[in-house]
Parts: sequence; structure tokens; C-alpha cells
Amino acid sequence: MIHATVRRIDHDPLGPVELDAECLHGPQAERARMNFDLSQTRVSDMPELIVALAEVKKAAALAHRETEGLSPEVAGAIIGACDELIGGNHHAAFDLDVCQGGAGTSTNMAANEIIANLALLRLGLAPGTYDVIHPNDHVNRGQSTNDVYATAIRLAAYRQARTLAAALDRLAESFAVKGNAFASLPKLGRTQLQDAVPMTLGQEFSAFAAVTRDDATRLRQVSAELLKVNLGGTAIGTGLGAAPAYRARVTMRLAEVTGLPVSAADDLIAATSDTGVFVLYSGMLKRVGTKMSKIASDLRLLSSGPRGGMGEIHLPKRQPGSSIMPGKVNPVIPEAINCLAFRVFGCDAAVTFAAEAGQLQLNAFEPVIIWSLHEAAVLLTRGADALRLHCVDGIVADPVRCGENLAQSTALAAELVPHLGYVRAAEIAHHAQESGDLIASVRALAPEWSEFIAQKASADFALVHS
Repeated sequence: MIHATVRRIDHDPLGPVELDAECLHGPQAERARMNFDLSQTRVSDMPELIVALAEVKKAAALAHRETEGLSPEVAGAIIGACDELIGGNHHAAFDLDVCQGGAGTSTNMAANEIIANLALLRLGLAPGTYDVIHPNDHVNRGQSTNDVYATAIRLAAYRQARTLAAALDRLAESFAVKGNAFASLPKLGRTQLQDAVPMTLGQEFSAFAAVTRDDATRLRQVSAELLKVNLGGTAIGTGLGAAPAYRARVTMRLAEVTGLPVSAADDLIAATSDTGVFVLYSGMLKRVGTKMSKIASDLRLLSSGPRGGMGEIHLPKRQPGSSIMPGKVNPVIPEAINCLAFRVFGCDAAVTFAAEAGQLQLNAFEPVIIWSLHEAAVLLTRGADALRLHCVDGIVADPVRCGENLAQSTALAAELVPHLGYVRAAEIAHHAQESGDLIASVRALAPEWSEFIAQKASADFALVHS
């Protein structure tokens, strides 16, 4: 027997919309689902945004309950519904595309409708009983998409930044461990891919650690700017439609609900229209991607070979590298990091264009801004963990190759510059490039320093083979 699905009719300003009777979203979210099927990325794929929206709505309900803007019963039901979303429940109800017109109105109204229906269920009433709890009149009371959504995307981006910073901390520690392990292993330092001066492999990996650690620190500093919000400003920052008592409390309640040092922006009108903080934060994500990709490229170079390249380190063998060349193993993890970094650069470009395109008192393109920031932060977080777990933790040094590359170079000629001057040292270096033997070149052109260079080379050899 086929059972017909029970339906209900909800109404919005454009008229009736038919929905499943048990559906948590309402007519405006349903219209958005029909209008926007573009990116294949859903709001439900962005849990930090859903939690942030619920936190904003909970803070508003708390403020309204204190100022008698909502009855205790209605406010309590809304607060309880928000807690369900904050706890990770019902996120699948946000089944609408992140790429949407309307400056985020569809997402805000989805939150209003879902929270209203969850609150009605808590009161023992059916979804859609909006004469008791209405999405606009109760859940969205004293609010506008333009302060709610703008605040929520800041909270979501801030939390993702903290998650990414923690992943960078872990990656930096992995580099530091290798730096300590390779501390006594001399090798050739290179500039512009040419032989330069001696260094240790440990110094090279310790530098990777320092760069990554610095990115984590800077990321935390920059993301803190996201906690200055325009909540209470409603449509354009003037606070139209919000009671003064509510406006005085709502940001403080949001700080309590989130446990974050949220504060009101100095100028709510400016904060409503200006998306410069997202450009700043996106630039920081681009910086992280740039440096992570540069390190990944260095690992590819250092491990190149295994016979025809530098070959000074060996990366973990993750998978066969060719369908035709037997034995070939590619540096697939560093290459994947390069790939995701290029995508992050594209996300940054999208944020830049979207921020520039804002007009007068509002930026209509905040949905693509948070979509891009979310994608970039997720890619970088996963990339940092993958680089650590699948590559850096398993890197092994090749002391013999490090020693050979150093011994066959002219790097030690730099040791002679303070004693012989640049010109004579350069003559020796050029002679060594032709003869292939630096020590012999020193004996020929500056015999009084041959023992000095021999001792330097011997010390490096001893360290390499100790």
C-alpha cells in the first residue's frame, strides 16, 4: 500500500507554499531551495555558520526576555530550539545553496523558520503554527538579515580560523621534531637553486617550523578583528525596528552565549556596509596557503630523484607514481598541497571582488564571501593535517646524499671571503667548478688556506657520517 505524504500549506508575503507536514523549514527557505541550485554546496555543509546563526538568535531571545520583548514561554521555546542547533542537531534542515542572491536573507529566514518550528514542537504544536511563534515577529524580532547574517558569518569565520591555527601548530611541531632530529646533519644551502653556503638539514626544517608557527600566530591576531559585530544595527546600522533596551543588551548576551570576546563595532553603519575585515582575513588565509605551498614545493625539490635529483630527504611512499614507469613514486602529498593552495588563491580573489562590489549601506555579496572563506579555511586545515600525517612525520634524511652534494659544491669557498677577500675567493670557486675539487683548487691558488678548508670539509664529513 502506498501512503500519501501529509502536506501543509505555509504562507509568506508572496502567497502559499506547500511543504511536507513535518518539514522544519518554511516557505521562504523553500523558495530559496527552488531558486538557487547552483553550487552543489549547501548551508548544511557549513556547521559553524548554522551554530553561529543559532547563537545570534539565542542571544536575541535572551535580550528580549529580559526587556519583555518576548513572553517567557515564547522566549524559552526559542532558546531551547537554538540550543538544539548549537548542539549539532537538525543541521540537515538547512538544505539550501550557499550561492544565493539577497545578501543572505534566504539563510537568515531559513534559520528563523527552522527555529520557530522547533520551538513550536517544544510547545507540543505542529510546525507552521505561526500565530503562536512566528519566524519574523518572534524569532527575528528586533533583527535584520543585515546584522544577523553579518554577525554570524564573522563568528563562523573566527572559529574556523582557530581550528586552522591549531592545525598549523601541529604541523609546526612536526617540522620542529624533524629539525631536532636533523640538527647535526650538514648539507648544501641553495639560493636561486644554485649552490650557496653550508647549513644543516635541521636548520632547514626548523625554518619550516618557524614559518608555520608565525602563520598560526598571525592568523589568531587577524581573526580577532572578526569579533567586532554590528548586531543591533538592524537594516543599515541605525537600529531601526529594535528597542533601545534590546540593543543595549544583545551583544553582551551574544558574548555570554558564545564564550567569545564579542564586542559591538564602533560605528554600526560602517560595520554593516564595510566588509574590509573579510578582505583582511582572506588575505591571511592566502598568506597561509602561499607559505604552505612554498614549503611543499621545497619538500618536492629536496626529495627529487631518487637518483637524478637532490635526493637529500626521502618522503613516505604513499602510492605508485606511474602507469608506465615502474618503481616511480611521486610526491603526491606536497603536490596536493600545491593544488589546494591554488584554490585558496581563487577564493581570495572571489572575496576581493565581492567586497569591492558592495554598494552604499549594504554588501549584497556576503554569501559568496563566507562561502569562499569557509572553503579556504577547510582546505588549509585539512591540508596542514595531511601534510603532517602523510608526509612530514615520515620524512627520512639521506646523510650520504647530503654529504655528497655539499662536498661537490663550492659552498665552502664562502668561508674564505673574510680571509682572502671576495675576488680571490671567487677565483678559487670558479677554478673548483672546472676541476670539481675545491680543496685542490685552494691548494693551487691559496695553499696557505688549504689546511683550513680541509679541516672544514673533514668536520662536515664527520658529522654526516657520525
